[in-house]
Amino acid sequence: MGMKLTGFAIVAVLACALPYMVELYQVEVLIILMFNLILAQSYRLVNTTGDWSLSHIVTMGVGAYSSALITKMLGWPFWLSLPLSGCVAGAIGFMIVFPLLRTIGFGFFIGSFALGEFVRLIWVKFHNPFGGPRGLINIPPASIGPFDISDMIVYYFFCLGIAVLSIWIMYRIDRSHIGDAFKAIHTDPTLCETVGIRVPRYRAMAFVIGAFFAGIAGALMAHHQGAIDPHSFEATLMVYLIIFVVVGGVETFWGPILGVIVMTVVFELSRPLEEWRPLIAGAILIFFLVVMPGGLEILVPKAMAILRKVSVIDRLLPKAPV
Repeated sequence: MGMKLTGFAIVAVLACALPYMVELYQVEVLIILMFNLILAQSYRLVNTTGDWSLSHIVTMGVGAYSSALITKMLGWPFWLSLPLSGCVAGAIGFMIVFPLLRTIGFGFFIGSFALGEFVRLIWVKFHNPFGGPRGLINIPPASIGPFDISDMIVYYFFCLGIAVLSIWIMYRIDRSHIGDAFKAIHTDPTLCETVGIRVPRYRAMAFVIGAFFAGIAGALMAHHQGAIDPHSFEATLMVYLIIFVVVGGVETFWGPILGVIVMTVVFELSRPLEEWRPLIAGAILIFFLVVMPGGLEILVPKAMAILRKVSVIDRLLPKAPV
């Protein structure tokens, strides 16, 4: 327990100190990291029932478009549009998942892609109010009351707070009886039906909750960038999200977080090779699927065991005389 608290304390101090230790463009990377942490963790929530969706990035886009339209056309404040965008994304998520509840595995995978593309093509075809292929521009910057929080470092800390709150809520869901039902459905849905668990209901619940938090991430992104378009939510970005989750792993709650952090570092180091980035990402995905299918999270228990052994050995060794 003490080791965990120490680890959390180190991570908290590092998260607060990082924006003052790096260059301004790297603060931008840290802000994007916050979006991706929420997105990957919400995607893992959907995966806990055994469903792999290809429309999760589209539900992020629903949140982005919703918040942009609410603030730009209705003139409502950002602090109100942020949760509302999550609710709209959750509602669209329900409309996507409802016809898919009779499918499993590959059928669910492909069906979610088709319905997600249907939503995205609506943004492409309708210039009013979605702006068509060019999307929306001049999205109002983020503000809370009279306070403008669009400054790079200020917005980083705001996104950090939202990410911590979102991840904490998803952690509580994962550790609740609802999370246990999600995992049981993944293990044996037929057995769950026999003991009274309504499998379609819980599958839909996981999808909708995941879409809600993806919508929150989309709203944060929209007000940071100031412009969005349908191409920002294409299937290519969905592949990168899957890579985040596969690299980190989905068996434990912290796997996707580890995957996002590691892949963000890899992408930054490979910035000079940007044209080769899809190839690098594909090679990493294949490597983890073949060599380490459990993701990086399987290394954490081994590392913790080594640290415990070193700690025990250190206590047993005789102290040198002063």
